[in-house]
Amino acid sequence: MKPSILVVDDDPGHLSMLTTVLSGWDFRVEGASSGQKALAAIREKPRDLVLTDVRMAGMDGIEVLRAVKEYNPAMPVLIMTAYSSVETAVTALKNGAYDYLIKPLDMDVLRLTMDRALDHLRLRTENRALKERLAEGFRSDEIIGQSPAMKELLDMAALAAPTEATVLVTGESGTGKELVARAIHANSPRKNGPLITVNCAALAETLLESELFGHEKGAFTGADRRREGRFMAADKGTIFLDEIGEISPATQAKLLRVIQEREIERLGGDRPIGVDVRILAATNRDLKAEVEAGRFREDLYYRLNVLVLAVPPLRERREDIPLLAAHFLDRFAKKNRKSVKGFSPGAREALLHHPWPGNVRELENAVERGVILAVGDYLTERELPPGVAAAVPDMPPGGGRIAHDPADLAGQPLEDIEQRAILATLKETGGNKSEAARVLGITRATLHKKLKKYGEE
Repeated sequence: MKPSILVVDDDPGHLSMLTTVLSGWDFRVEGASSGQKALAAIREKPRDLVLTDVRMAGMDGIEVLRAVKEYNPAMPVLIMTAYSSVETAVTALKNGAYDYLIKPLDMDVLRLTMDRALDHLRLRTENRALKERLAEGFRSDEIIGQSPAMKELLDMAALAAPTEATVLVTGESGTGKELVARAIHANSPRKNGPLITVNCAALAETLLESELFGHEKGAFTGADRRREGRFMAADKGTIFLDEIGEISPATQAKLLRVIQEREIERLGGDRPIGVDVRILAATNRDLKAEVEAGRFREDLYYRLNVLVLAVPPLRERREDIPLLAAHFLDRFAKKNRKSVKGFSPGAREALLHHPWPGNVRELENAVERGVILAVGDYLTERELPPGVAAAVPDMPPGGGRIAHDPADLAGQPLEDIEQRAILATLKETGGNKSEAARVLGITRATLHKKLKKYGEE
C-alpha cells in the first residue's frame, strides 16, 4: 500500500504545491491548513508520516509535533522552517522530530529524507513484530504428536537446530513443514535474528529473483528505486525457502552461488554482497527424481541435501490424530465462542479411519467446519465433511462404532472385558486420560484406580 502522508501548512499556495509534488511521487497525500485540522485528521485515521511547517497561526509546528508524538510516538514527523536557526532545529529534534528541512525546500533532499523516515518506520514495525514473535516462542512442543515417527523427527530437529547446517524438510502438502522450520530457527543460535519465509511457488520467476536478491534502480520496468531482497532482510538470521522444488533453472543457479559463497547480487547490480544467513528449505516433491528428470540441478540438490528431515504423512501416524483433533477443537471452539467439548464416538471413528490426503491441514479444516456446524456439546460425524464422515464402513445413522460379534465376548470375565475397553480407549485418545475417562463415562480418579489395578500405572 502507498505510504500515507499528511502535509500541514497555513500557506495555501505552498500546501497545494507540496500535495501535488508528493502525489506525483506515488504517495497518498492529504493537506491540512492548520495545526488543529492536522490533529483532527490524525485522530480520524493514522498516517505514515507528517510534514509540517513551523511558523503557522494558532498552533505552530512544534506544538503539532508534540501533540502528534503524544498521540502516536512512532509516527515520524518532518519539520519545515524558513528560519535556519539552531534553536528551532534543537527544539524540533528534542521533541521527537525525525528531521528538519529548510525552506525553500530542495525537492531531492525532501524525497531522500522522507524515504529514510519511512524506511525507519518500516524497520521499527518489523522489529516490533519480530520481538512479539520471539516472545511467543516456537517451542518444539507446539508440534503436536507423540507417535514414534514424530518423536524421531523432533529428535533430528533438536540435533540440527544448534548447527549452521542447511536443512531440507520434505513431506506431503499439509504435513507441517514450515512449523518444523520455525522450531529449528527458534531453537538455534540465530533465534534473536529474523526468520524470513519465501513461498517459491507463489511468485513468477522474475518476481522471485527480485524478491530473493533485490534489485537496483532501473533494473527493469517499474524499478524506480533500489530494493533489498529477502536474503538481505534475513541477514544474521534464517531464510526459509518453501516449495523450493518449484524454482526455475536460472534461479537455481543463482541460489547455488548463494549457498556456496554466501553472496548475493541484486538484479541490475554489478558487485556481490555478502550475507550471513542460514538456509532452510522445504519441498513436497521428490528432488532426486526431479534431478533424474533434468528439472532440478544435481549440484544444488546435494547442497540442500546436507540434512533431510522427512515429516511423515498423517496416515502414517494415526495415533496422533486424537491429540491433533482435540487441539484444533479447543482452538476453534474458543475462536467461535462455541461450547463444543469433544467428539462423539462416530466422529472419532471417522477421524481415525479417514486417509487424510491433505494431512494435518485437512484435519484442521475438517475440525473447524465441525465446530462451526455443531449444535450440541459434542461434534458428531454429521458435522464433518462428507468425505471424512464416510470413511468408516457400516457407520450407523446415530454415530458410534458397530459392536463386535457378541460371540467374541462370550465366556470372558467381565473384568477382562472392562480392561480391554479401557486400554483400547486410551490408545484411541493418544494416552489422554481425561478424554478417555470422559468417553468411558467415569471420573479420572476412577480411571486411575482401574489402571493401577491392571498394573498400567
